[in-house]
Amino acid sequence: MSTDDGGGGYMSCLADNTETVQLGVAAEMLRHALEVLSDEDAGPEELRLLTTDLARVLRDALRVAESRGRRLRIPERVSGGGDDEGPRLPAAAFG
Repeated sequence: MSTDDGGGGYMSCLADNTETVQLGVAAEMLRHALEVLSDEDAGPEELRLLTTDLARVLRDALRVAESRGRRLRIPERVSGGGDDEGPRLPAAAFG
């Protein structure tokens, strides 16, 4: 099944809700990771578990990014400029 139904169909809503949950879990995991990393008494087993959990939520966040990237419409290039570098962003876009 596809989520290319204009954003209002059942599958799009399901995908959006799933992505929202996945990104929410990632935000919670980041907060937890910062707490664990600031705890000088955190042992190797806790750090191993943290690393495993972080890898899982990073995988999910990458899936969200890939999924959203596929849903973006890429405008056709205007030919004639000879510049094949693609769009350029101002430096401010990177923080």
